[in-house]
Amino acid sequence: MNNAVAGFSKLSKKEKINWIANEYFSTPQEALNIIRNYWNTDEKLQQLHDEFIENTITNLYIPLGVAPNFLINGKYKTIPMAIEESSVVAAASKSAKYWATRGGFKATVIDTEKIGQVHFTFNGDAEKLNAFFNKIKPKFFSDTQNITKNMQQRGGGILDIHLKDKRDLLDNYFQLHATFETKDSMGANFINSCLEQFATTLKDEAQNANLEIEVIMSILSNYVPNCIVRAEVSCPIEDLTEKHIPNPRDFAERFVQAVQIAEVEPFRAVTHNKGIMNGVDAVVLATGNDFRAVEAGVHAYASKNGQYASLSHAKIENGIFTFWLEIPLALGTVGGLTSLHPLVKLCLEILQKPSAKELMEIVAVAGLAQNFAALRSLTTTGIQEGHMKMHLNNIINQFEANEEERHLIKTHFKKTVISHNAVVEFIENLRK
Repeated sequence: MNNAVAGFSKLSKKEKINWIANEYFSTPQEALNIIRNYWNTDEKLQQLHDEFIENTITNLYIPLGVAPNFLINGKYKTIPMAIEESSVVAAASKSAKYWATRGGFKATVIDTEKIGQVHFTFNGDAEKLNAFFNKIKPKFFSDTQNITKNMQQRGGGILDIHLKDKRDLLDNYFQLHATFETKDSMGANFINSCLEQFATTLKDEAQNANLEIEVIMSILSNYVPNCIVRAEVSCPIEDLTEKHIPNPRDFAERFVQAVQIAEVEPFRAVTHNKGIMNGVDAVVLATGNDFRAVEAGVHAYASKNGQYASLSHAKIENGIFTFWLEIPLALGTVGGLTSLHPLVKLCLEILQKPSAKELMEIVAVAGLAQNFAALRSLTTTGIQEGHMKMHLNNIINQFEANEEERHLIKTHFKKTVISHNAVVEFIENLRK
């Protein structure tokens, strides 16, 4: 058992599944049943999903929920969220409802510049290389005209190209640092195609000029510090009052202090920002965008001043409470899964077919709403009370409680502190 397999990618889907079931499970049929139970009954739709990636055996479902009542720049939005963690959608919805009566969310795209680089080495006179670059720079644009033509018609394209001397970091290391505007597409394929042509042009022209240049690689960057969106909420301090906030000034001051702690303490900042990304990733995933790229870029941005810090900020000024964040988001509403995945298309319909800029605003708002909900709980009732109520269903399902047991468990824990151990103990006593 647990042997290597030759030519796995060439096996049929059925052969792959049979191999896995027989190789790793003592009861192969049970494994086969689980795998098949998660296939879509529509064969055409299942084939579409199978072809998204390689070596597909089944589908791993993540719940798709919606958070309504988001008032963003004066318009109401219902935000789709794909996430497996309990309480996230509920928290976002609660924040949306709270701020809808206090002016709503304001969101602004500050810039949409994206970045790609050609990394290369050159062992020679840097001034000579700089003169060479300035001479051939127009050729980078002309040689990519066939790639950029359609993007230029949509108002995008290559913005600029710079030669950067990085020899202080690595011996003989230079790069072409290019900036792009990709409009409503995320633009990864467009940028990488341009970069590979830049590399070809660079090598060909260097050979003609008798310069020894070695291209190492050409690739876009998921760090987009100039592709930034800002989301914020604000209101007079007295308007913060609600059931759990009887003293709004005290709440506002504690809230600001909680944010300040995340601004200076990396151990807190990581968890603080994770809460923001609960909202961000859920919408990014629901709209068919690359949440891994977003995560990498956002966390790099959180470290831009030399220490990992909070992405959100808060202040009290002239009696006004303001809470905001600025994050880098490279998103698309055309291309990729947006035109292939039926549920992604449905989610974009729910969002009223946003442009990439509008989607940036929506995603940033979801992150801010999630962060507000977490900090409100942390500085008032504590985060576990609400979270464990949501988690109770998971524990009940884990123990496959029947309807009568489910009713008794939920009734008991309406007035009892919920913990995993307490629920397990109650179920065990119930069944004795």
